[in-house]
Amino acid sequence: MMKGNTGVSNAGDARAAGKEAAGKAKKGLSDIKIALAYASVAYDLGQLVSGIEEELPGVPVIGNTSFTGVITQEGFTGGDQGFVGILALGGDITLGAAGKAKEGSARETGRAAAREALKNAGKTTPPAYFYMAAPPGEEEFYLKGVSDVIGRVPFFGGSAADNAIAGEWKLFAGKQVFADGLTLVFFYGDKPGVNLFTGAYRETGDVGIITKVKDKRTLVEIDGEPAVRKYAKWRGVDPDSLKGGNLLVATITSPLGVKDRLGELTAIRHPMNGNDDYSMAVGANLAEKTAVIRMEATVDELIRSAASTLEDLKTKMGAAPAVFHLVHCGGRRAGIGDRIEEVVQGVKKAAGNVPFIMEFTFGEYGYEDDGRNSTGGLMLSYTGFPQ
Repeated sequence: MMKGNTGVSNAGDARAAGKEAAGKAKKGLSDIKIALAYASVAYDLGQLVSGIEEELPGVPVIGNTSFTGVITQEGFTGGDQGFVGILALGGDITLGAAGKAKEGSARETGRAAAREALKNAGKTTPPAYFYMAAPPGEEEFYLKGVSDVIGRVPFFGGSAADNAIAGEWKLFAGKQVFADGLTLVFFYGDKPGVNLFTGAYRETGDVGIITKVKDKRTLVEIDGEPAVRKYAKWRGVDPDSLKGGNLLVATITSPLGVKDRLGELTAIRHPMNGNDDYSMAVGANLAEKTAVIRMEATVDELIRSAASTLEDLKTKMGAAPAVFHLVHCGGRRAGIGDRIEEVVQGVKKAAGNVPFIMEFTFGEYGYEDDGRNSTGGLMLSYTGFPQ
């Protein structure tokens, strides 16, 4: 039976923080197989891992930086001086962890990391499901590389984040720390984790065809019109008011969505920057001749969805959960702002006595039924591990 526990710290010293959080996370557990850690960009991550390893010798440590903090059953842990949250998993599970700094293309690096994860698991067969983290930018290509090695296997995870969208995010695998690359954990067993991947936004009647995309992530035209002008027309605002980072803020409560081929998942696409030519930089890949939908949610709805999605996950699992791993978009968290305590209380109530950790990411990964693995922004990727 899988078991899990969490621990947090916001000690000013990175090594002390790692030791304190790991000491809390290991309580009540034996035979710990992995420590997933989410930390502040303010920390020396090598020192942080040293502190974790002091408490958890021989346990693989996989992690990345999180936007402003983490949430566990202890509440929200953040702060400018640093923070870390650790999820320790143990019990009757087999897994293989790996981390690779980027060498060559993202796809090539994904293949290399997947082969290493298989080796570390002592397996030659694909896992039941897997966890992945990468930096914002090439998540889809890292995923392609992993899939080249293990085929179509459900996954979950999210992209590393910093506190100011300044490119300061990092990933780490043991004492190996890098800004570009990926981390993986392959899980084996007859009780696979269950993922619920959603934006929890409402569709509006505003929909158009993507007629021009540049370099996968620059949306140039919708219905033959400059994308920012088209979006501004839908919202009834001046397109010049959406220049630069103003677009990112304006679209937290009204982003764009693209449906999968079965219409069962609407993956959210977060516009990140309004360019001078009225094109927009978007936080995930787009394809021409597909439809884009304007989505909506109030801040109140964003707050409520953090807990209601966990309730939906519990229903979807149909089995007693041992632990929850919750990926919450950093953009949503920014939109929620100083109302984060409402999220804390709602999620704690929904989780009950089940340990959980929530990180805040700049990209979210998940799957829905028999659809392909997907990435998105402004989304929730909630995973429950059964007992």
